[in-house]
Amino acid sequence: MKFYFVYILECSDKSYYTGITNDLERRMMKHQTKISKSSYTHSRLPVKLIWHCMVENPTEAIKIEKQIKGWSRRKKQAMIQENWKDLVKFSKNYTEYGNGGLKGPIEDDASTSSA
Repeated sequence: MKFYFVYILECSDKSYYTGITNDLERRMMKHQTKISKSSYTHSRLPVKLIWHCMVENPTEAIKIEKQIKGWSRRKKQAMIQENWKDLVKFSKNYTEYGNGGLKGPIEDDASTSSA
């Protein structure tokens, strides 16, 4: 059975990179090298694996990756830290539900992520 990994790296500039692979160890080695100058992580080394999940279906892995890439930085942080209360809070549609009782404006701490 083949597995696929969705993963988040923290780069040296504290940005996040989200990706998928079928070989996490090999992919991490590629990220740690400066082989591809066009890659997002090339100028942001070192990188650290801070979260991953394993799925059996490549379509599901792609779906999860795209979903995470659309999240704000603080929502990603809540998931990484397994802070489910904040994950739910940051998932709310603020145009419908308001700012969830938080004081001041909600800032979307969008992080950079690439494929």
